Amino acid sequence: MKKIILLLMSVQFFVYLGFGIIIPVLPEVIVQQGYGDIHVGGLLTVYALASFLTAPLWGKYSDRTGRKKLILIGLFGFSMSFFLFSFFIDNLSLLYASRVVGGLFSGALYTAVTGFVADISTEEDRNKYMGLLGMSIGLGFIFGPAIGGLLGAISLSLPFLVSGILAFVLMGYAGLILKEPERTGEAVKRALLPKGASKLWSYRIRYLFLMSFMVTFLLAGLEATFQLFQIEQIQITPLQLGYLFIASGLVDAAIQGGVVRRIKNGQETKWIIIAQVIAAIGLVLLPFTSSLVFAGVALSIFTAGNALARTALVSLTSKESGGKYGTAAGMTYSMDNLGRIIGPLVFTWMLTMQSGSVYFLSAALSVLSIGLIILFLRSQKSLRTVGIEVKN
Repeated sequence: MKKIILLLMSVQFFVYLGFGIIIPVLPEVIVQQGYGDIHVGGLLTVYALASFLTAPLWGKYSDRTGRKKLILIGLFGFSMSFFLFSFFIDNLSLLYASRVVGGLFSGALYTAVTGFVADISTEEDRNKYMGLLGMSIGLGFIFGPAIGGLLGAISLSLPFLVSGILAFVLMGYAGLILKEPERTGEAVKRALLPKGASKLWSYRIRYLFLMSFMVTFLLAGLEATFQLFQIEQIQITPLQLGYLFIASGLVDAAIQGGVVRRIKNGQETKWIIIAQVIAAIGLVLLPFTSSLVFAGVALSIFTAGNALARTALVSLTSKESGGKYGTAAGMTYSMDNLGRIIGPLVFTWMLTMQSGSVYFLSAALSVLSIGLIILFLRSQKSLRTVGIEVKN
């Protein structure tokens, strides 16, 4: 069991590593090739959009053909997307094609892996295993930009070549280790909008869903524009950016491992408000960047606030779901995806229009989003006190 879980964790890690690894390399590619800055947002968006739209279809396919087969198909397609990006890094059309392919097969992997875990786990240990998958996703987001920056300093195509090889090797290992699980119940599918979500939206938990969108929207927007802006400000290199993302990743880990666990029950809203203010401070500092150290401090401040808000929101949403954890988690995942779809495009467009002023606007959005928490607190329509039927 442990070997299988570790393998599935590795798959999730590589999926989200693949999303993050492009962040410090893509802007450099766009600048060197002379393409418009908006393509940075476009290439990030098509990946998230392809994954978001196709995951439900993969879920149905997984039910018919099996989890292992879909994991192997997903890893093969995912590795091919990296090779495509690496070999045709000077062709914009094929770069878009590689990102669509990557997003398409990341949706397959997400669906198959979560379904696999649901099949092999019991009600008692399912949350623990899903939590381990969540940790792997978080590590992928942390190390993806760092690895991309470090390898990109050698060659802009190298991060994708290495990732493609690793994903291909992982496919071979999965083929040897994994055995098709026995179905223990209804298969786990991720719909665009989970069943029962419309009923949840009639309660105050809807404000938490909207806050999840805003938190991810700001994060995705910063990831898409940070390097473009810092190239203009301090001529930052992919290697330097890798160092900054390592530092901010450590801040993220420290917040989630040290601060969040100290939040007492009932204090989540206070900490979310504090987190959004901290994130806004980091954003306000960015336009004044004059050195690599200053950029790192501003990024780390934003990361601290964003990590605190994300984790406290997950905890509060689960408590506010009235026991409908699966439906609430699915809705939160959908809102996060929408943030990753819309954020890069909006932020890169605003960067081309307003340059560093985009961060003043995003800081204002961070502060204004506190209004969602205020509306949440003022609403008495809570699933904690009102029993309703919601189908998961």
